Amino acid sequence: MFSWYYIEGILIQSCYTLLIVLGLSILTGYTGMFSFGHAGFVCIGAYVSILCTMAFGLPYWLSLIIAGLAAMLLGAGLGKITLNLKGDYFCIATLGVGEAIRLIFNNLQLNINVGGKDFLLDGAKGVASIPLHTTFKSAIVIVIIFLTATALLMNSKHGRSMLAVREDELAAQMSGINTFRSKMLAMCMSALYAGIAGGMMAHYFGYLQPKMFLMTKSTEYTIMVIFGGMGSITGSVLGTVLLCALPELLRAVGDWRLVMYGLAVIVIMIVRPKGLMGGKELPVGRICRAVGRIFTKKKKDLPPPDGGSVGEEASV
Repeated sequence: MFSWYYIEGILIQSCYTLLIVLGLSILTGYTGMFSFGHAGFVCIGAYVSILCTMAFGLPYWLSLIIAGLAAMLLGAGLGKITLNLKGDYFCIATLGVGEAIRLIFNNLQLNINVGGKDFLLDGAKGVASIPLHTTFKSAIVIVIIFLTATALLMNSKHGRSMLAVREDELAAQMSGINTFRSKMLAMCMSALYAGIAGGMMAHYFGYLQPKMFLMTKSTEYTIMVIFGGMGSITGSVLGTVLLCALPELLRAVGDWRLVMYGLAVIVIMIVRPKGLMGGKELPVGRICRAVGRIFTKKKKDLPPPDGGSVGEEASV
C-alpha cells in the first residue's frame, strides 16, 4: 500500500500541474491556439518566485503573485509579436521562445547579496535549498481559486468571445469581436497560471534546474489538455489527475511504464477522439444536489432515538 506521504506528493504535483493545464486550456481548448513553449512560462515563474523568497525574503504568497505577473508580462510581450501568426507558425514561435528561456537560465550565472542573504544562480546546476512552502492545503486552496476564476471567465462575454475565435476567427471578426484582444487575454491568463504553478513547483521540490523545463514538459501539458477534452474544465481536471497518477501507479513495471503510459493515451484517443469529456462539463451542481438528497433521505429514514416507531410515540 502507498503511504499518505507518497499520495500527498502525487496530489500536490497534480495541483500545480492542473494549474498549468487550466491556463493552457484557456489558450488551446477555448481559443484554439496551440502552444508548445509553456514550460518557458513555468520556468520564469519558478525562478522569479525563488528570487523573491530567497534573495528578498518576501512571503510565499506574495512571491507567487509576482511570479505570475512576471510570466504574464512575458506572455503579453510574446503575444504582441506572435498572435497574428496562424496555425503551425504560432506553435513554432512559442516552441522557440520556451526553449530560449530554458537556455538563458541554463547559462545564467548570478550572485545576489541582499541584506546579508546570498542568492546563487549557477547555470545548469540550478538552485538548491529552496524553502519548502508548498503544502497540500495551500495547493488545494490555490487550485480551487483558479478553478472558480476559470469557470467565471469562460461563462463571461470574454469566454464566449474566445470560443467564437476558436470556431471561426473570420466570422468572429465580422460579428464585431476584437479577436486580437480575446487572444491576448487568453495568452496573458495562460501565462499567469503557468507562472504561479512554477512558483508552487519550485517551493515543493526544494531545488530547481533548467532541465526540468524541457520541450517534452510543454508537450505533456498539451497532451493533458487534449486527453481531458478541449474546452472542458472538468476534462482538464480528469486528464491531469489521471496522467499525473498513471506513471506513479506503473512504477512497478520499471521502464515499461512509459510504454504503457503511451499506450493508455493512444487507446483513449482512439476510443474518445475528443478526449474524456469531449468538450462537455460534468454537472457538478446536480451531482452535489443529488448527494445531498441521498443523505437527507437517509436521515429521515432513521428510527427515533428510543428505538420505537413514530406511531408508537404518538399513541403514548
